[in-house]
Amino acid sequence: MSDKMLWVEKYRPKKINDCVLPESLKNTFREIVDTGELPNLLLSGSAGCGKTTVAKALCSELGLDHILINGSEDGNIDTLRNKIRHYASTVSFSSQGKVVILDEADYLNPQSTQPALRGFIEEFSGNCRFILTCNFKNRIIEPLHSRCSVIPFTISRSDKPKLAASFFNKVQNILANENITYEKAVLAQVVSKHFPDFRRVLNELQRYSISGSIDSGLLSNLEEVSLTSLASAIKDKKFTEMRKWVTQNLDNDPSTIFRKIYDSLYDLIESSSIPQAVVCISEYQYKSAFVADQEINMVACLTELMVECEWK
Repeated sequence: MSDKMLWVEKYRPKKINDCVLPESLKNTFREIVDTGELPNLLLSGSAGCGKTTVAKALCSELGLDHILINGSEDGNIDTLRNKIRHYASTVSFSSQGKVVILDEADYLNPQSTQPALRGFIEEFSGNCRFILTCNFKNRIIEPLHSRCSVIPFTISRSDKPKLAASFFNKVQNILANENITYEKAVLAQVVSKHFPDFRRVLNELQRYSISGSIDSGLLSNLEEVSLTSLASAIKDKKFTEMRKWVTQNLDNDPSTIFRKIYDSLYDLIESSSIPQAVVCISEYQYKSAFVADQEINMVACLTELMVECEWK
């Protein structure tokens, strides 16, 4: 590789026209750019589908300064208050205005932090706009919905082939620019597996391109790496990282995930904890057949394994 910069940042589109989006969504954001007026926005959609990229591109095209705050990492109400107040209370002399991009806003506490955020939006409305991104808009309180233009990043069935092909072409150009050889069939499998999580695709490809090529031998390691990162999060009792892993892997069938964990128990868990782990996995796998929310069910299972089992 030519350098160690993350590809997701190095090749992040700077303009709306360069983003991989359905045409209807592009038109919505083009209209904002054309009017020159940025409203408060709530962008919702699955992980890696381009919400943060669009937020940054809007700021770039409108000549607005911005600060990026991650709700899952800086979600403490005091930290959030200090960062927003310090940034939003000052006047920008180098741009047309200021924007707070709050990533993963659905990680913020709906009882305390989200109501406080509503107050910040009102307090600094004179010189600052807010763009919130989230995976699940139903986890954002209604008062924030009412203060933002809500734009869901939905991809219709008819749009999927066109977007996947567009991103496949972009990825080919990136690999060529990085002097990485690749097998088209393997590349297509990676894109297909994680679509529409474009960030995940680029991260996986950069990880496996360290040898200078993307081939079928490397593709077989994808699942092992994902499970290893999960085990590390559970062992270190990092709930947020574990939950992120779940949201990133829900494109897989839940039964497949349960089976992967079950097959790896002897490598991941102390032998004395295995019987309890088997019972736990069995119970939650059964529940997965009829629960309304697969993410909650999976997180509940992994939380129980985190608390009750001894990990290697």
